[in-house]
Amino acid sequence: MLENMLQSPHMISTKRLARFKNVAENRQAGLALVLEDIHDPHNAAAILRTCEGLGIQEIYFIFAQEKRYNPRRVGKVTSSSANKWLTFHIFSSTKECFTELKKQKYQICATILNKDAEDASRADLTAKKIALVVGNEHRGISPEVAKLADRLLYLPMAGFVESFNVSVSAALFLYEIARQRRASPQRSTKNPTEYLFSAKEQKKLLADFKKR
Repeated sequence: MLENMLQSPHMISTKRLARFKNVAENRQAGLALVLEDIHDPHNAAAILRTCEGLGIQEIYFIFAQEKRYNPRRVGKVTSSSANKWLTFHIFSSTKECFTELKKQKYQICATILNKDAEDASRADLTAKKIALVVGNEHRGISPEVAKLADRLLYLPMAGFVESFNVSVSAALFLYEIARQRRASPQRSTKNPTEYLFSAKEQKKLLADFKKR
């Protein structure tokens, strides 16, 4: 400990560096979250904490109708500073965001309150690249998202309420995708790194972590 205290403030301890490497090795490749017009920054912060805990690195924010805020500055208590470690992409329109996602060959899956949509617990969510879209706390996803998305996903409810809180809903959808990826035959013993960052991507992320 004394050795660490005597180190230059710009140096990273061996223990911290090992933690950085472990996190980079477990980041999920090809899984991104899109937050469309989330009004309350505290809700966004809670969702970001879930993303960080599940190893989801790429977060896309769309501020088409709601006032823009800085994801890096929202709810440090709520997010447990998770936002410090994530990568953010900010857009002012859904079309602009989706154009970028399509360019990167993401399958866009939007969450919706519609029983005719795919049941997320039964849908196959093991595509190589998935971008999950979560909409506004009150309005849900916009008609534009519903029209442009490749798939619409629904969480069946067993009680009287029609929906979960947006942060809970996002967590359930993301956990289901992560669960299916872990259990996928594609991620066999022969290919245990399926759905994880490549060595090159890990190296780049590690360098980025060191700067934060």
